[in-house]
Amino acid sequence: MLGSSRSRHRLTTALAGFALLVTGAALQVGTAAAPAHAATTYRVLFDDGHAEEAGNADWIISTSKPDPLAQDSSPSSETDWTGALSSWGVALQKTGSYSMKTATSALTYGGSSTTDLSNFDALVLPEPNTLFTTAEKTAIMNFVKNGGGLFMISDHTGADRNSDGYDAVEILNDLMTNNSVDSTDPFGFSIDSLDISSGYPAAISDSSDPVLHGSFGTVTKSLIADGTTATLKPSDNSAVKGLVYRSGYSGNTGAFFATSTFGSGRVAFWGDSSPIDDGTGQSGNTLYDGWNDSGATNAALALNATAWLTGASSGSSGGGGGGGGTCTSAQLLGNPGFESGNTTWTASSGVITNSSSEAARTGSYKAWLDGYGSAHTDTLSQSVTIPSGCSATLSFYLHVDTAETTTSTAYDKLTVTAGSTTLATYSNLNAASGYVLKSFDVSSLAGTTATIKFTGVEGSTLQTSFVVDDTALNVS
Repeated sequence: MLGSSRSRHRLTTALAGFALLVTGAALQVGTAAAPAHAATTYRVLFDDGHAEEAGNADWIISTSKPDPLAQDSSPSSETDWTGALSSWGVALQKTGSYSMKTATSALTYGGSSTTDLSNFDALVLPEPNTLFTTAEKTAIMNFVKNGGGLFMISDHTGADRNSDGYDAVEILNDLMTNNSVDSTDPFGFSIDSLDISSGYPAAISDSSDPVLHGSFGTVTKSLIADGTTATLKPSDNSAVKGLVYRSGYSGNTGAFFATSTFGSGRVAFWGDSSPIDDGTGQSGNTLYDGWNDSGATNAALALNATAWLTGASSGSSGGGGGGGGTCTSAQLLGNPGFESGNTTWTASSGVITNSSSEAARTGSYKAWLDGYGSAHTDTLSQSVTIPSGCSATLSFYLHVDTAETTTSTAYDKLTVTAGSTTLATYSNLNAASGYVLKSFDVSSLAGTTATIKFTGVEGSTLQTSFVVDDTALNVS
């Protein structure tokens, strides 16, 4: 954030410290390896490299790792594979459309191992009990950003099964807030530090949602047996959506099951591991059969969510990485990084620029709206046709700096719209160092030609600059 000096012209912000921050942000992109998308087989990796079997936990699909088929190549019942998640694994295996593996070592993305994330469509983190390393967090976040599905399953606060000082709440929150790719609430939710003893949280009414109404059945309720919830923050990621809520809660609080997107990928969160527990596992573990609990529909929820995360089903929940049907995956925006200069986009004079006063995130050009310190309006727009049957995600990187000193009043605003829908509004209150990735589900615009538009409106004094770079409209 800049100081409070006024200017009638764009302020110079190429300070050494800021330049380092921007350079760091550019370096955070990491590997560009894209997840291999399934043709007829959807590939799911279950993590068992972070104490998922500590204490009474037995969060594995089979004791045969990495390949559960080595235990039984054609399982007909969940007891043919050993593990408290064997019902989940066997149910997917019996469809003939899924391939599963178990990771027992560090998670990587873009490597050569058989359990490298680039070989899978979705990653399941079933109540991890050790922190992910910096490299693992980079791998996971890039995997999702480039189109992978991430299933995060938590437990209640204090469930430190291996007594290392960290529970799943802390570990998953650390993944979202302390990574080198995007630590600014990338999925639009945070996991609550709660221990909710019991309950049957109910699903929202949404007949179009593929997680609640999918090929594996209709979801009505889930189960809490010492679990937690999430707080949703749609202002940070408008794609976040609560699907199942703790009794007495709705909207942005008390979400027991939620979905979101990040980049081209999809994300699901579940607030307890008891619903995925099938009651059977390795000798010596005390387990509970939440999978078949008569008061809930946990199996349908887990399986439908898996289908959505891998792209075996599409639909309106979130957006992101998979997508069924005949849609061809593509990036639709022209001149997405502005490196071709003032082409393709329709922009106010001076918006698309290579001025060194505001650094681009990558390359030399970016779109710089406002920053004059006087009453001013800038616009940036591009019309794009989104094919029918596609899931669509709009993303861009935004940097906001300001000379405003208020911490409560939005004097200068940037509004982002897609067609007639307002996706988000940012202001001088969002000022921060470096670029932040923003992502929005625009699947509802499939089959139409829509205008993506950025409108920056600046007040009469004290500048605010809204700098946009590396845009994308990915369909799949």
